[in-house]
Amino acid sequence: MTGTSFRPLGTHPLAARALLARPAPGKPVTLESPALEAMTDFTQTQPVGIPPEASLAAANEAMITYGVRLLFVTEREHLLGIVSTQDTLGERPVQLRQQGKGAVSGLSVADLMHPLSTLHALQLADVRHANVGDLLATFQRLGSRHLLVAEQAPGQPLAIRGLFSATQLGRQLGAPVETFERAQTFAQIEAALGG
Repeated sequence: MTGTSFRPLGTHPLAARALLARPAPGKPVTLESPALEAMTDFTQTQPVGIPPEASLAAANEAMITYGVRLLFVTEREHLLGIVSTQDTLGERPVQLRQQGKGAVSGLSVADLMHPLSTLHALQLADVRHANVGDLLATFQRLGSRHLLVAEQAPGQPLAIRGLFSATQLGRQLGAPVETFERAQTFAQIEAALGG
């Protein structure tokens, strides 16, 4: 930066007390609000990713650090799957240990993640015409805590554009969103029954 001069800014003494600025509260939503108002849009917010070889401890630490309950399992810029606190802190690590997969401390994110091929996503085009009540019905029908939103521009690969979180939606509505995880495959039903 040649030819540019910089000068320090002036400082001012503070009083014994001051207010601490806080972010403006999020816009409250109702069941009739557009669904997009409740979506975490990845063109506006950077999603938190983790490599598949990361340890469960690293995944838990990342979730605490970033204040999230779901991580995107990525390899370079490619999404491989998702992993949540329900996976890392729930019964799945113990079940895998009992199935002979080794000690819980030796498990990686890849051992617990939900591969992309096993997930479903909402289409952004459908979300644009939906309201929050529609989302609530979808959460309850699927029994899921998170809903991915996909977008595919002409001539481009499919991209995950955003995410809906039942926890975040509950905060925005002012009441918890009740969902009950449902087993979708025989293996999940068998695991839920204890093998």
